Amino acid sequence: MNKKAIIVLLIIVLIILALGGYFILHSGESKNVETAKQNEEQAIILNIKTPVLQMNSYTDEEVKDTYTFLKKVANAFEKEYKDANVKVKVKQFEKEDENEEIIGCFDTEKATDILYEEYFNMSTYIHTGKVVSLDDMITEEIKNDIDDNYWEISKLNDKIYMMPFLGMQNTLCYNKDLFRQVGLEKYVTDEDIVQKWSLEDFEIILSTLQKKLPKNVYPMLMYGKNEMGDTHVITLLRSRGSTFFDENGRIKLNTPEGIKAVQWLMDCNKKGYFPANAENIEIDDCYNLFANGQLAIYINNAVLDASLSKTNINYGNVNFPSIDGKGFNTTFLNGFEVFDNENEEKLKVAKDFVKYVYENEKWLDYSSGAIPCSNSVATKFSEELKNKQKYIDNLDSGWNFTGNNPNWRNVRAVFYPNIQELLYGQKTAEEIAKQIEDTCNSAIEKGYENSKLHE
Repeated sequence: MNKKAIIVLLIIVLIILALGGYFILHSGESKNVETAKQNEEQAIILNIKTPVLQMNSYTDEEVKDTYTFLKKVANAFEKEYKDANVKVKVKQFEKEDENEEIIGCFDTEKATDILYEEYFNMSTYIHTGKVVSLDDMITEEIKNDIDDNYWEISKLNDKIYMMPFLGMQNTLCYNKDLFRQVGLEKYVTDEDIVQKWSLEDFEIILSTLQKKLPKNVYPMLMYGKNEMGDTHVITLLRSRGSTFFDENGRIKLNTPEGIKAVQWLMDCNKKGYFPANAENIEIDDCYNLFANGQLAIYINNAVLDASLSKTNINYGNVNFPSIDGKGFNTTFLNGFEVFDNENEEKLKVAKDFVKYVYENEKWLDYSSGAIPCSNSVATKFSEELKNKQKYIDNLDSGWNFTGNNPNWRNVRAVFYPNIQELLYGQKTAEEIAKQIEDTCNSAIEKGYENSKLHE
């Protein structure tokens, strides 16, 4: 064989080897892709959903919202869970898309298996018959680590349907510099507490602010554009002694106390205590006014503290007004809820996921950025939580602002248009009080008519 023939033969051999390697390599890649695809097809897909919610944690600066927190838990759970091959999908949705993301996905592949949210929306879903009791996954250790008051808020008919994770408490807050500017120093304190002002104090404060503040700087928050922040307006409607709910969870505002509170809000609007055209603005607009020094009284909570601390506003906290002078706060919880999507294996995994959070110190510690429902976390982070102590000391001023009714989301949908009419000022206080009572109770009755608990 001549030299040229040998070279050609070597080239052919090299080409064959290269092609063989290529096919082997890509055959392996193809098998890996196919295996991954098969694994995902065989995996239990767990759908976890959460609305856009701020969240802070002393243990992880990356966490600024619940979505990031849940993604971290989901990644760890996938790796550590031994009872099944699990793929966890976490989805964050805008609050206005909630109905579509929860009820609109029932009986589809996108159905929610676990929801992390605020209780006042979550409680409504219990009445769909899809939300399961969690008593069977709550160990004595978990139960004893959470205050009984939190468990009570999480129950319906003595069964636990929601798992408390974070405590939230909304109070009013005020701009200390604006108060001093108009001569209201006596109402300002440098103590880190939630103050309590009488009804007489509120009137002196609001009237003084209105008279002495510059133009386009307003005494107090108010809004009616949508349902965001409606719980604060509801709490203001208790200021003259109204309980707002009767003993059966129906709205009871068409009373002397309720009418007085409606009249008070109407008078405040007429006197210029509220931002101009409050019926057309929302709570975020009021936040922007407060952050810009254009609003003297706003709301605050443990999460908002983090945002407000980045502004130049020097502020203090005070309860919503009440007839006894002790005031109210709107206390509510964030936590987990599990749905039954007619798949026993998936339901088991969903409960195990929630249990995994509560039995794992690392994940429980993420509740340290607000008011943790876990006593062990509160003790462990007692130094870091000193700035939350004012809220913890103020827990006894809270009230159940949903009345445990089965249709809270639709109550909210019909409540705020009534506040718009209140602010328009075209109807009497008696008419508005009756209208709120009638429209909200109609929504509540529909909720009871359609209520179905999981069996």
